[in-house]
Amino acid sequence: QVQLVESGGGSVQAGGSLILSCAASRYTYCMGWFRQAPGKEREGVATHDSNGRTTYADSVKGRFTISKDNAKNTLYLLMNNLKPEDTAMYYCAADHNWYRCSQSAYNYWGQGTQVTVSS
Repeated sequence: QVQLVESGGGSVQAGGSLILSCAASRYTYCMGWFRQAPGKEREGVATHDSNGRTTYADSVKGRFTISKDNAKNTLYLLMNNLKPEDTAMYYCAADHNWYRCSQSAYNYWGQGTQVTVSS
């Protein structure tokens, strides 16, 4: 079992920045950030694996940066130039299995942290 604890959400005006953190209770092969806005399906935001490879949704490329502190098993998401459409509950996810990671089929999920961007 892996416990994930997110922090760093909040309210910000458009154009502002936030940093989300996700502390994992142990090492995992991959970690990622997902988000879900009211009335919408959950979508992937960014992922990071143990080889340092990262992926980003087109909607956040150039604005968000995912990184990981391996010593602390903590994942970060730096969000710059935030837009109202970034408003959502942001979830951290993780998995040990490389295949599940490749399919974004994560087994472990955090409780989420709310990000609200006002115009």
